[in-house]
Amino acid sequence: MKTIGLIGGMSWESSKLYYEFLNTNVKGLLGGSHSAKCVMVSVDFSEIEKLTFKSDWKAIGELMKQAAQNLERAGADIILLCTNTIHLVSHYISENINIPFLHIATTTGEAIRDLGLKKVGLLGTKFTMEKDFYTKTLINDFGLEVPIPETNDRQVVHEIIYKELVKGQFTEDSKQKIVEIINKLQIQGAEGVILGCTELPILISELDSPIPIFDTGKIHAYKASEWSVKN
Repeated sequence: MKTIGLIGGMSWESSKLYYEFLNTNVKGLLGGSHSAKCVMVSVDFSEIEKLTFKSDWKAIGELMKQAAQNLERAGADIILLCTNTIHLVSHYISENINIPFLHIATTTGEAIRDLGLKKVGLLGTKFTMEKDFYTKTLINDFGLEVPIPETNDRQVVHEIIYKELVKGQFTEDSKQKIVEIINKLQIQGAEGVILGCTELPILISELDSPIPIFDTGKIHAYKASEWSVKN
């Protein structure tokens, strides 16, 4: 079994789920008392958040590069960045390590393809929804159509993530707002919706959504654990 390297802390609310997902899937795959071999570098999200709102992506990229290199030195055989938004600077990782980097949009695209869907909505921070670092993988590599919410709804999702979810606040009011936005995406023809923020699945479950949801963190972790077991 190979060792999985995790860059976490963005936020720790979802990073802790990665550990659970990895171990749950390894146990399911191998049985008995098996658990995942993994190592994590966890950053201070407050620092990343400040740099994000300054649009200082270079500084964030350098921090991610350092974290990835630390994981490689610690014995990791593959790297996962346990957040969607910060994949905006994932090239700082992939271009500066000698081990594989598993991109969260790629694993998500594979999961959507496996279900045969063609039009899937995307929820996440404004950075994830509005910039192309995420959607271009889904469009170019998987031929998907990826509608996003209208401007006001994008702001609603963004604020719920940064003002509540990353701080561990998960309210019924916010859940209903997200469900209403998913309903609008369904009206636009979305056959499913990508929860492109790793905290969103803590707020929204399959039971809450009128269309299939794609839990990006779980998909990401399960794909990595499968790779770890097979290699």
